[in-house]
Amino acid sequence: MLENKIGWIGVFILLLVGACRSKTEDNCIDTPTSGVIKIAVDESFQPVIDQEIGVFESIYTLAGIIPQYCSEVEAIDLLLKDSVRMAVTTRKLTSEERVTLENRKFFPKEIKIATDGIALIVNDQNQDSLISREEIQQIVSGEITSWKELGITSSPGKLQLVFDHPNSSTVRYVLDSLCPDRKLSDCLRAEKTNRRVIDYVAQNPEAMGVVGVSWLQNPEDSTNLSFLKQVKVLGVSRHRPAMSFNSFKPWQAYLALKEYPLIRDVYVILTDPRQGLASGFTGFLTSDRGQRIILKAGIVPATQPVRIVNVKEKW
Repeated sequence: MLENKIGWIGVFILLLVGACRSKTEDNCIDTPTSGVIKIAVDESFQPVIDQEIGVFESIYTLAGIIPQYCSEVEAIDLLLKDSVRMAVTTRKLTSEERVTLENRKFFPKEIKIATDGIALIVNDQNQDSLISREEIQQIVSGEITSWKELGITSSPGKLQLVFDHPNSSTVRYVLDSLCPDRKLSDCLRAEKTNRRVIDYVAQNPEAMGVVGVSWLQNPEDSTNLSFLKQVKVLGVSRHRPAMSFNSFKPWQAYLALKEYPLIRDVYVILTDPRQGLASGFTGFLTSDRGQRIILKAGIVPATQPVRIVNVKEKW
């Protein structure tokens, strides 16, 4: 009789664990290594966060991370509404946002996990390979509207600048860091996601795309010294004219040394009050293993030392 009771208790526990794993709501208390949670992630970092989640779930088999890839504005909004307890973004909270959370007894933590770059891409047939920061500003503001004004006479006349989403972190970066005092051109195009920006540029010779660096890694190159073959990645210079000796592509070394002009930090914003799965996954992202995944994704780890190797490329 006692053995039967013990058997039924064991079955009940297994069913309870299975039920917790199948739910996306917070009906079951999660731990740092078990349970199911949703997180909000800036879509710019989908490639690297997908890899992080895959490895984390393979190690902790009772854990389930459900990412919602969205614009940075939406990711912060989900955090403020308590729809998620963890968001991956490229900015810290504003003072108003922090006060909003603290008034509701949430005390957010902001943990830097990586340094990323904003990459400019053009069609593979485009002869241009260099651009200056000033020229980027003029394109964004509509002062430059044709390839001829960049000295590319053989390229299509009109230049079309393509972003991912109007509320994305790349658009905010351009507004805050590149063009704080300039009006944006009315001719900018939004393609919703980084993947669609890459596809659009690959099919349209007149286009110039703005994407996160991690979307451009060549899966056939384990050294991270080349990018996707379907588009061309521009070298960017702080000076005009852009020349081969003063221009840099968004390789990891140039991101780490801050020689590439268009860089930004990547943060986890955490509002997990009880050290649950969101805290456990954040700890994994900052661990040696999590940071190695970031390194492999082509961006720069924040909590682990990086070895710089000199490389040369023929422009």
